[in-house]
Amino acid sequence: MKYKKNWEETKKKFEDYWNHCNTGTPLMRIVAEKPGYSPYEIPKELQWGGNMEDKYMDAERIVARFYHYCETHEFLAESFPNLSADFGPGSVASYLGSGIEFHEDTVWFNEWVEDWEETPPLVYSKEGEWYQRHIALVKKCRELVGEDFPVCIPDLMENVDVLASLRGAQDLIFDMVDEPEEIEKRVQEVTDLYQKYYDDFYDIVNYEEGSAYTVFQIFGSGKTVKLQCDFSAMMSPDNFREFVVDSLRQQCQGMDHVLYHLDGPDAIKHMDALMEVEGIDALQWTSGDHGPDGTQEEWDVIYDKARRAGKSLWIKVYSGEFEDWIRNTDRIVQKYGSHSLFLYFPDMPMEQAQRLLAYAQEHWKDVPGSFC
Repeated sequence: MKYKKNWEETKKKFEDYWNHCNTGTPLMRIVAEKPGYSPYEIPKELQWGGNMEDKYMDAERIVARFYHYCETHEFLAESFPNLSADFGPGSVASYLGSGIEFHEDTVWFNEWVEDWEETPPLVYSKEGEWYQRHIALVKKCRELVGEDFPVCIPDLMENVDVLASLRGAQDLIFDMVDEPEEIEKRVQEVTDLYQKYYDDFYDIVNYEEGSAYTVFQIFGSGKTVKLQCDFSAMMSPDNFREFVVDSLRQQCQGMDHVLYHLDGPDAIKHMDALMEVEGIDALQWTSGDHGPDGTQEEWDVIYDKARRAGKSLWIKVYSGEFEDWIRNTDRIVQKYGSHSLFLYFPDMPMEQAQRLLAYAQEHWKDVPGSFC
């Protein structure tokens, strides 16, 4: 792999992470800025203009901009270069008829379902405009990148999160009360078509018989995926079990490695149900927009349940300054051990990266953890 010195070792560590038996230090996403790098000095020809669609759809510029990133950064520990050609979270909704609004930091999918009874079945199709444009974009990116590094599986999204994009969150809440059988049917339709769309992208981007998943910086042999249900924050535990859990089980059966993205304090109530899904290999926790990072002790109630269920942990570190990152992460490693842990650090200067690597080698290597 271009730009990555220890790729074979990194692949092995990811496999052990998915199997909860990693040796040495935890997996760490550490990307160092090379001396002289400045995020404010991106070449003019790589900067985005005012057209947001070009930002998300111009394959040549997407690839060129990422090569510039690779040239100005060093991929250390278990970080690795991987290119995202993503429309934002939930692109399956666009394949099923939602229009897209591109913005600087996010993408909106326009709802269009007014009445489920008058809406035809949600089925897999290659004819939709946005599906064809997305597939073409990913194919072109893969062609330009070649075997230099992986192009990621896009953030397709699944289950009721897709229905919320099609229908609107508030209306979907009422639908679950007024016509639960219809919603169960629609969730199953999304579940059935999801695997087909995933496989279409996997066939294009699989890399050394494995795959990377966008945003989360994960890799695994075969089919690797992030699953979620952000809408679950508005659901009761009973409704989550009724509408979502079986869909997740089915999706896990079609994948080789599964990371579940749990988003926001209102979703914590579903941890018991989630941990019963055997196909989920690892858990990633997000405290919500601009919330504290994953190292805070208040989140241990989540991690305790995940580790008791035999799941690996994916933890993002960003609260405070660099010294806080080390101190807060040290608490996590000493409690949960190094064998089933992925730590995502922000980009940092090379000097800090070297200090972090040295500290990890001295203090975070083969730590069994105090939590049993």
